[in-house]
Amino acid sequence: MTHNTLLWLVTGCLMLQPLSTDLYLASLPNLASDFATTPAAVQQTLSLFVFGFGTAQLISGPLSDRFGRRPVLIGGLSVYLVSGLACALAPSLDMLVAARFAQAIGCCTAVVVARAIIRDAYSPVDGAHVLAKASSLLALAPILGPILGGYLQVSFGWRAAFVALALAGLAVWIAAWRNMKESNSQLNPDAMRMGSLAGTYLDVVRTLAFWAYALPGAISYASIFVFISGTPFVLIRVLGVPTQYYGYLFAFGVCGYLGGTLICRRMLGTIGVARALALGTTIGLAGSLGFLGLVLIGTSHWALVVAAQFVVMAAHGINFPCAQSGSLAPFSQQAGAAAGLFGCLTMYAALLAGMWVGSSHDGTLLPLASISATVAVALFVSTRLLARHGKTA
Repeated sequence: MTHNTLLWLVTGCLMLQPLSTDLYLASLPNLASDFATTPAAVQQTLSLFVFGFGTAQLISGPLSDRFGRRPVLIGGLSVYLVSGLACALAPSLDMLVAARFAQAIGCCTAVVVARAIIRDAYSPVDGAHVLAKASSLLALAPILGPILGGYLQVSFGWRAAFVALALAGLAVWIAAWRNMKESNSQLNPDAMRMGSLAGTYLDVVRTLAFWAYALPGAISYASIFVFISGTPFVLIRVLGVPTQYYGYLFAFGVCGYLGGTLICRRMLGTIGVARALALGTTIGLAGSLGFLGLVLIGTSHWALVVAAQFVVMAAHGINFPCAQSGSLAPFSQQAGAAAGLFGCLTMYAALLAGMWVGSSHDGTLLPLASISATVAVALFVSTRLLARHGKTA
C-alpha cells in the first residue's frame, strides 16, 4: 500500500468520527420537537455515542493487536454501516439511542485501528506529520458536514443525515476491502487474554510518557466538544440563528481546526512535538478566557460564539496530532491497546464536557463560556505539569 493510499484510508477512517457527531447537529432541536422530549433527552444520542465510542476502544485496540488491523477494521466498518441504517429507520428515541451506541462501536474500531496503523508504519515524528496531514483533510468533515446536515434537515428531516452516514461508511468499507494490507507484523496471541490484557493496560497506565500526551489530548478534545454539544441550542434557540445557516457558522469555527493542523505541520520540523503542544494549549487558553471575559461584560452575539469556537478549534488542531503521536510513541507491540486507551480517555472527557454543557443550559451564553474557560485552564495546567515526562517523544 503506497503512502498516499494509506493516508487516504486513514483519513477516511478518522473522518467517520466527526461526521457521526457533526452531520446531524442541526437536527438536534428538531429531534426534540419530533419526539416531544427535552433537549437533554435528545442529547443522549450524542452522549451515548461518545460513551460507546470511548468504551469500545478498550477492546478494539487489543483485538487489532491479536488478529491484525485489516480484519478488525473491516468488521468495525460493517457494524458502522448496518447501525447507520438502523438509526435512519428508528421508530423511537430509545431505538435511535441504541442504534447510535452500536454505531459508536463500529466507528471507534475504525478510528483506533487507523491510529495503530500509523504507529506500525512511521516513527513518532513522522507519524505526527502524517496525522497532521490527515487532520487537515479530516477538517473537511466538520466543515462541510454541518452545512450538509442543515440542508438535509430542512429538505428531508433528520433521518436523511443517518442515511448519509451509512453511505460514508460504505465508501470507507469498499476502500479498506480493496486497498488495505496488513500492517501489524507482530501479532500478539495473548492480547485478548484477560490477564495479559490487564497487564498490557497496566503497563500503558504506568508509563508517564503516555500521560504527558494522552491527558492533554483528552482535555483538548473536551474543549471542542463543549462547542459541539452546546452551539446547536445556543445559536439556534438562544441567539435565533436559522437552522439552515447553523452549519455555515459551525463550519467557520471549524476552519480554525484546519488552520491549526496546517500550523502544526509547519512547526513539528522546527520546534518538535512537545513545544508545539505547549503553544497550542496557550492559544486555547487565551481564546477561552477572552470568550468568558466578553460574555461577562454583556456581549451576546453569534459572532462571539463563532470566534471563540474558531480559536479553540485552532488550538485543538495543533494539540491533537501531537497528543495522538506522542501518546503512542513509547509502544510498539502494545500500540493498539495504547491507542484504545487514548481514545477511551478522549471520549470520556468529551462525554463529561457534553453532560456538563447540557445540564447547565439556562438560555444565556454564560454556561458555555465559563465551561470553555474552565476546560482550557485544566488543559494548560496539565500540559505544564507533565511536560518533563514527554520530552523524548
